[in-house]
Amino acid sequence: MDDWDEIKTAYQVARVGTVSGAAEVLGVHHATVIRHIDALEGRLGVKLFQRHPRGYTATEAGEDLLRVAKATDDQFNQMVGRIKGRGSEVSGDLVVTSLTSLAPQIAPMLAAFQKQHKDVVVRYLTSSRLFRLEYGEAHVAIRAGLAPDQPDNVVQPMLDLQIGAYASGSYVAEYGMPEGPKDYANHRFVGADDLDNRAPYYKWLRENVPESSISYRTSDTRAAEVAVRAGAGIGFLVKEQAEGDPGLVEIYPPRPEWAAPIWLVTHVDLHRTTKVQALLRFIKEQMQQGPQ
Repeated sequence: MDDWDEIKTAYQVARVGTVSGAAEVLGVHHATVIRHIDALEGRLGVKLFQRHPRGYTATEAGEDLLRVAKATDDQFNQMVGRIKGRGSEVSGDLVVTSLTSLAPQIAPMLAAFQKQHKDVVVRYLTSSRLFRLEYGEAHVAIRAGLAPDQPDNVVQPMLDLQIGAYASGSYVAEYGMPEGPKDYANHRFVGADDLDNRAPYYKWLRENVPESSISYRTSDTRAAEVAVRAGAGIGFLVKEQAEGDPGLVEIYPPRPEWAAPIWLVTHVDLHRTTKVQALLRFIKEQMQQGPQ
């Protein structure tokens, strides 16, 4: 195929589902997107998309072409990620990802790192999705839970978050403190909406608290924290975030079996680059120093 621009355009239309969305991603006018699609379909002699009022859906022929386009785009992004990481200077984009709930721990460290390396542009991406390090989507991923086991990743322990059970003062004023497991049925708890959530404290919750008492469920740990502070029930918070808050009451102090391990994850292709190594050293030093 002579014109890769047309294939890239088709790929973005298939990915976002609309001409306007693809135009925004590509930085071109929507008429250019339509022209590329029409030219590509004319050259191939097949329809790549079904047009409908809400957007574009790939046909079977379109799916075949787009699988190749996606693989090529992924390989290109992987190459770009490796090239960007090869410099000997601690400068340029530094992409770090984590869950949103880890931002209170991670964001201050990244700000402190940037003060030492002013030529670094920090891109801190918080999301529940796993960014693909093998495709150069991030330099460092900070992940919670079981140790990541993806091939070609370098995994190092960062810290264990200490997790305790807390409730708001208003909740305790209304329901009191639980007197033990036999009293859990008389209380309200904040839990995970995903019944298979592997967080150790949510596993404890499922095993020890009646399901009917887990009356507030959420898919995000940050949302769970807000719910606890708002009086929705007893829930699990990071000790560092809960301590010193006069509006919270400690129901149970942190337990070893509730601790949440946090991992530093890098791809082998970028692990030894200067800026990745600089950030990893900085984070480890911060962990050794403890809370400032």
